[in-house]
Amino acid sequence: MADVRSIDPARLPKHFDSAEAEARWHAAWDRLGLHRWDPARPREETFVVDTPPPTVSGSLHVGHVFSYTHADVLARQRRMRGGNVFYPMGWDDNGLPTERRVQNHYGVRCDPATPSVAELRLDPATDPKAPPRLLSRPDFIRACLELTRRDEEAFKSLWRRIGLSIDWHEEYSTIDDRCRHVAQASFRDLWEKGHVYSVEAPTMWDVDFQTAVAQAEVEDRPTRGAFHDVAFGVEGGDASFTIATTRPELLPACVGVTAHPDDARYAPLFGRRAITPVFGVPVPIFPSELADPEKGTGILMVCTFGDATDVTWWREQRLALRQVLGRNGRFVPVEFGTPGWESTRAEAANRAYAAIAGKATGGARQAIVEMLRDPAHAATGDGQPALRAEPRPIEHSVKYYEKGDRPLEFVSSRQWFVRLLDKKDALLAKGDEVRWHPDFMRLRYRNWTENLNSDWCISRQRYFGVPFPVWYPLDESGAPRHDHPIVAPAESLPVDPTTDVPPGFSPEQRDRPGGFTAETDVYDTWFTSSLTPQISSRWSLEPDRHRKLFPADIRPQSHEIIRTWAFYTIAKAMLHEDTIPWHHVIVSGWILDPDRKKMSKSKGNVVTPMHLLDEHGADGVRYWAASARLGMDTAFDDKVLKVGKRLVTKLFNAGKFVLGQEGPATPVTAELDRAFVHRLSLLVERASASFDGFDYAHALQDTEAFFWQDFTDSYLELAKGRARDGRDGSAIAALRLGLNVLLRLFAPVLPYITEEVWSWAFAAETGHESIHRAPWPTVEELRAVAGPADPACFDAAVACLGAIHKAKTEGGVSIGREVERLRLAAHPDALARVAPVLGDVLATARVAAHDLVPRADLADGSFEVVEATFAPPPAGGKDG
Repeated sequence: MADVRSIDPARLPKHFDSAEAEARWHAAWDRLGLHRWDPARPREETFVVDTPPPTVSGSLHVGHVFSYTHADVLARQRRMRGGNVFYPMGWDDNGLPTERRVQNHYGVRCDPATPSVAELRLDPATDPKAPPRLLSRPDFIRACLELTRRDEEAFKSLWRRIGLSIDWHEEYSTIDDRCRHVAQASFRDLWEKGHVYSVEAPTMWDVDFQTAVAQAEVEDRPTRGAFHDVAFGVEGGDASFTIATTRPELLPACVGVTAHPDDARYAPLFGRRAITPVFGVPVPIFPSELADPEKGTGILMVCTFGDATDVTWWREQRLALRQVLGRNGRFVPVEFGTPGWESTRAEAANRAYAAIAGKATGGARQAIVEMLRDPAHAATGDGQPALRAEPRPIEHSVKYYEKGDRPLEFVSSRQWFVRLLDKKDALLAKGDEVRWHPDFMRLRYRNWTENLNSDWCISRQRYFGVPFPVWYPLDESGAPRHDHPIVAPAESLPVDPTTDVPPGFSPEQRDRPGGFTAETDVYDTWFTSSLTPQISSRWSLEPDRHRKLFPADIRPQSHEIIRTWAFYTIAKAMLHEDTIPWHHVIVSGWILDPDRKKMSKSKGNVVTPMHLLDEHGADGVRYWAASARLGMDTAFDDKVLKVGKRLVTKLFNAGKFVLGQEGPATPVTAELDRAFVHRLSLLVERASASFDGFDYAHALQDTEAFFWQDFTDSYLELAKGRARDGRDGSAIAALRLGLNVLLRLFAPVLPYITEEVWSWAFAAETGHESIHRAPWPTVEELRAVAGPADPACFDAAVACLGAIHKAKTEGGVSIGREVERLRLAAHPDALARVAPVLGDVLATARVAAHDLVPRADLADGSFEVVEATFAPPPAGGKDG
């Protein structure tokens, strides 16, 4: 009978060199084309991952490693199950984050009026206080492309280091020609179906980036402010009332006053006009159920615009438009006494406004408050100043653009929108067609959709992004006709309207009366990112490929972008093809710092991953990431990485021991060995079920517990005596089978150490050169080993050995000391259960002679050493 394929452990390194192995195995995986998607295989054999394209705007941190590892674990396991895995990688490299990084890195700012420079050379900025260098729009875009290319290479290097099994032949960036084509085709399809429109309207505006933002990109932040009690007069009498406002600087933009219709304090005022202090503007007083009687004084001024409710009142009441804030966040020139700016004291109003014109909101607020302290600016006629009390400091919730530094303002501008408010029910129904993991994340999607209060603003007044494929005809005076946009034909996409010419026009007609002008806005970055499934499937470009890859199987993502990425992707799939974009959403939690705050580059509390990879190896870092359950925020803990590294070391050493045993290749026949294989089959069943539910963390937890408790601490100790003598093929076969199966169960999480140990013998033995091409273990393959007569004999053997080890410890001798005589008591049922495997227990415990004592008073399953005689220590004082 032939011997098993054994190894010589002495020829292997003493320790696992993770960095060397990572580089070596990556080269091997590339050579084997291990991660390539096969387009020839049918859809039912394909597993499609809609991978998150990271924003290429600086360095990665452990939060990125955390969530991207989750997707990779699932992709690797599906590949081992025989799936034709489609696992692409994109780079979300257009939009505000990239522009800000380029501005800071080079010390530049885009100015479309600046001429382009031939052979432009840019060096990193050295003086952050130096005024920015102005670049033309084409030069700025080239700078963005150059820096993102370098960032992408750094990101790609890290992704490879941590073992992401990405098919790099399916790489894309959201600014490349394919993505621009798909995004512009999306716009054209939505345009033809009537889902997009352009309108001049008040929109949330970031005054630093000077662009509109969408509701999904807004976050509430606690901000310090103050209530100012300001007295208003009432036209045609001595009546007055006091409002409490946190934004006195918007007093010149006041266009109305409102209170709740059931508020008896102010009911007599409805239908009359209030007079504003300082500016003397008569404004209507009207009732509204949106006014909160419990907030402030219960009556408030309506301005254009302080918040979204002001916009609502402005529209519903058809109020005047007095836009005092410009797009740069500073007060624009206005003239009271002209149409739309009526005032009872225009000259004084204009002198007051001159003191705030050109100021930012903070400076204007200070100036207005000083005026309100002066009785000369009051509107009540009682000789008292309009400011009835000193400002009362508060902290309140204020809306910010998620990447911005100053509060958002509402500024009237022309923007493009996608109609979604009229589709809430349909969006909710599509969300319910998707399976969410964990399921409670579905509620976040539902809550967001139900509370949507505006259509999706998709235009941005920026430069580095996918342009709208739109031009506008100019009338004879040179004014654009926004109500007659020219949308590029489908066959011409992608286009850049600032350089390309619309059908029927010549280049000479650009920006000339009677000619055309380009739409200079670019898409909101989510407009393109919401198409990642279609970008990968090449929707609108390759219909056959699209059918094979769309909808995707899983969308891995974090929970904070359910309102953006998940929501918008579901919306796009619904609007384009009345379907869902993927069948499952796999939601990761956040990584928290030791103070349990989310790690964020803006907060400066991130941990970069490279030193962790050097210290713990990629497998150790992946172990930490895969230990976290889906949807759960996880505090970063270096101790978990150390546990992962210890597991890698144990696998390395266990592999050397098991594969170093020489002996005949025989079936598994011994009772203990068969009981072990039976327990192994139960593990395979549990781990497979966990992966079926995308619960990789539970699968890892079960596998790791089995490896330590049942394999290395128990079975290996019980069987190694028989394996070492080289004659018991059953023990050798069971040990090798256990190692083989455990390596495959660990492989999705620990790709490097499992590949390393697999290569020593199993690669040649099985014909699978890589463990990642080996089949996922199944219960069926383990059924080739006959089941034990009593599966509980394994637990009995472990408990019996534990009792003997305990007696040795209490007797002050080492675990390896021989036992000359042993009296062992147990319940009669336990003695019967341990009988078939007692020889392994006694051999492992080095027991020379023994007596068994039945004791019905002992709990079934427990063993007790009644008496033990230990052999004297061997010569030299060391036990065996």
